[in-house]
Amino acid sequence: MRGDDLQQDAMFSYVSPERRVPADHPLRPIRRMVDEVLKGLSRRFDTLYSKTGRPSVPPEKLLRALLLQVLYTVRSERLLLEQLDYNLLFRWFVGLNMDDPVWDPTVFSKNRERLLKGEIAQAFFEQVLKLARQQDLLSDEHFTVDGTLVEAWAGQKSFQKKDTPSGSGTDDPGNPTVDFHGQKRSNQTHESKTDPEARLYRKGPGKEAKLSYQGHVLMENRHGLVTATRLTSATGTAEREAALEMARQRMGSDRGRLALGADKGYDTRDFVRNLRELNITPHVAQNNSNRCSAIDGRTTRHEGYQVSQRKRKRVEEIFGWIKTVALMRKTRHRGVARVGWMFTFAAAAYNLVRIRNLGAVVS
Repeated sequence: MRGDDLQQDAMFSYVSPERRVPADHPLRPIRRMVDEVLKGLSRRFDTLYSKTGRPSVPPEKLLRALLLQVLYTVRSERLLLEQLDYNLLFRWFVGLNMDDPVWDPTVFSKNRERLLKGEIAQAFFEQVLKLARQQDLLSDEHFTVDGTLVEAWAGQKSFQKKDTPSGSGTDDPGNPTVDFHGQKRSNQTHESKTDPEARLYRKGPGKEAKLSYQGHVLMENRHGLVTATRLTSATGTAEREAALEMARQRMGSDRGRLALGADKGYDTRDFVRNLRELNITPHVAQNNSNRCSAIDGRTTRHEGYQVSQRKRKRVEEIFGWIKTVALMRKTRHRGVARVGWMFTFAAAAYNLVRIRNLGAVVS
């Protein structure tokens, strides 16, 4: 018997969002890990909010919503809240009941500075690493470092001479007519009027120069988890400087002999010497194109060097996920602090997904 196509609104629902989400849904293990992470951050949240006044949107709900934006590649916070209004899966993950109202998009803008000053992204990242360490998923000996370009939220037309007022002498300040032919532009004489902290940078010869930042990660080689992140201005030495900073923080000089893999861009005598002073074996790919490599047969003859060269390529999986899924190929924020906050938060989300995937094969 054919059923009737009735579209009458129901007044009540007796099924909660918890019951509507399948027991084997891939978000369930991530939700459990996130709840444990946020529980560890509760005291830090207390220091960021006043003890008096009207209650605000809980930071736990804001962070769960931002995590959904990263995991599901939602391109804007306004679209995220639109999804949160009618998507039962999103409501369940954030912790909203069926009839709870969704907050205004400006709530993210108003709370961004609070979360930024409280270094919540780094604290969230550290708590996720703590979960991985409890499950014995992190290597203590073998690491890989690398960097990638993150395109800034600024157009080429905004890259003007530093002494030129923004929008001066143009027919249309919002979209001016600019002729770059014959002009020599550099970071020393020009800056972006939209994002002054972005730098004009190109990845190699023959590549176009873009206003960019550089994101850096330190990866442990056992399961490919991110153990440290940095976001810096795009310069020719930023990768090596960030690598040394992360190595000193995470690897140290009192943990025995460690190994750090890297690509040819890190093959300089100063970088290799600095690693050896930290008691870190530099498993850096040899660059023999125009000069002598700082890595010789004393390092390359060992089997561990060959293993590091194979393992280090896994770091590209991290950058691929962060740029495509987490929408960090072209950032939606401006300034090193804000872009760095999102880069670290995206790396924490990657670790959560990675830990969940390893749960099926690692006890």
